[in-house]
Amino acid sequence: MPDDRLLLGIDIGTSSSKGVLTDLQGRIVAEHSIAHGFDIPQPGWAEQDADAVWWRDFCLISRALIDKSAVDPQRIAGVAPSAIAPTMLPLGENYRPLRPAILYGIDARAGDEIAELTAALGENAIFERTGQRLSAQSVGPKALWYRKHQPALFRRTRKIVTAATYLAFRLTGNFVVDNYVAPYFTPFFDAPKLSWHKEWVETVCPLEWLPETRWSTECAGTVTAEAARETGIPLGAPVAVGTADALAEAVAAGATAPGDMMVMYGTTLFLILTTASYRPHHNLWASVHLQPGAAILAAGLSTSGALLAWFRDQLAPDLRAEADAAGFSAFELLSERAAQIPPGSAGLITLPYFSGERTPINDVHAKGMFFGLTLSHTRAHLYRSCLEGIAYGLRHNIEAMSEVDAIPQRLVAIGGGARDALWPQICSDVTGLPQDVPRQTIGAAYGDAYIAGLAAGIFNDWRPLRESWVKIDRRIQPDPSAKALYDELYPVYRDLYRDSKRHMARMSRLARDVDPRE
Repeated sequence: MPDDRLLLGIDIGTSSSKGVLTDLQGRIVAEHSIAHGFDIPQPGWAEQDADAVWWRDFCLISRALIDKSAVDPQRIAGVAPSAIAPTMLPLGENYRPLRPAILYGIDARAGDEIAELTAALGENAIFERTGQRLSAQSVGPKALWYRKHQPALFRRTRKIVTAATYLAFRLTGNFVVDNYVAPYFTPFFDAPKLSWHKEWVETVCPLEWLPETRWSTECAGTVTAEAARETGIPLGAPVAVGTADALAEAVAAGATAPGDMMVMYGTTLFLILTTASYRPHHNLWASVHLQPGAAILAAGLSTSGALLAWFRDQLAPDLRAEADAAGFSAFELLSERAAQIPPGSAGLITLPYFSGERTPINDVHAKGMFFGLTLSHTRAHLYRSCLEGIAYGLRHNIEAMSEVDAIPQRLVAIGGGARDALWPQICSDVTGLPQDVPRQTIGAAYGDAYIAGLAAGIFNDWRPLRESWVKIDRRIQPDPSAKALYDELYPVYRDLYRDSKRHMARMSRLARDVDPRE
């Protein structure tokens, strides 16, 4: 008799939430998505409401998937959440949010706290213990910012969690965080020991405020009666600990073997390279994988899709109206017109640091820049230059990885931007590396479904994922002539930041004087 069990994966991203129901062979039974935004209360800040966005979306999507598929919910044999990470969400006495969550590296508010903790604990000591430097990606400085700037709320706090932890709690009543995300709580997590470092945690908050750490594919618990009522998921269904959206994306892409690197084209550009051993790099993010026996080296740009969305909204509102009226995306029009511009954008280079930058420069004061503008440049030149700037950032990170002998053998493109004809092609041209594009690009939620199967004991390894779940649709090959031109322009891109860095920091100080919200 065929096995009719189903797996449920739901991912909460920066700009949208997606869910999928699959059978055990990876065939999609139903999928559903919900768009949402995030708040920018001040320049350089980024926040999201945990109940109004994360949990609400999770409940709406789970019910929509059950309704769309018209399946018996009792067939759901496993559930896995993933979400943006790392986020800093404080919970109060009743374990409900005390304030909106402070988001990952796109929120750059804690620059002073990064400096304070680095001075107090020592940059080398932090790196040796955690495998990472403090940056805008780190939870620790944001928790310290919270203690310093919102002391009344801080005194009421009982837990500090990240997004997937909050979802697992709402589903099971248990507080858990996976070993992949925990190192991003820098400087709280001792990476070699896979445990919280009590002394360093308690420089900021009590140790008991942090969740228990487990492997991503372990079971966090089972669906409670309250969660079953809200989500429609059957009582007692096993729930995976879950992970960050980016690592779930890597699973969805089948990028789980050493040498595989996922390139996630989303609101930010995020890279995860699977390695056979733990290889920390001072300017990147090292962590373990979903299960014992493998590690990852990760990197991320602060703004990629977010930069393109800014461009669309601020510099091409007419195209957005035109596209909306015709029933397609303004990005398609922008990409189509940028494709008519030759590589190099007629000598125009963009630094894509519109919300500071994460790896490998880790500079919250970095600023965006259009360099080389002339009266002959058009909007299409500008848009293509944005795509090229993001691609230069990708190349910069790949070069940094090679410094610790972590060299990608295979790139797999995933995320909404992977469907664009131009953006991934430019990235291959700039890096000189081909990219595989999976047939299924639903993203992290698809990876979550497989993780749910691991947590439920249905799968024991990655073989079913590689053999039946992930199929490669096409391969993007680099254009040698474009690569030769980009090789000449790339050093200019690198020099522009180096030569402008001190001015960027000065502008941050001046902006605070001009606009006290900065």
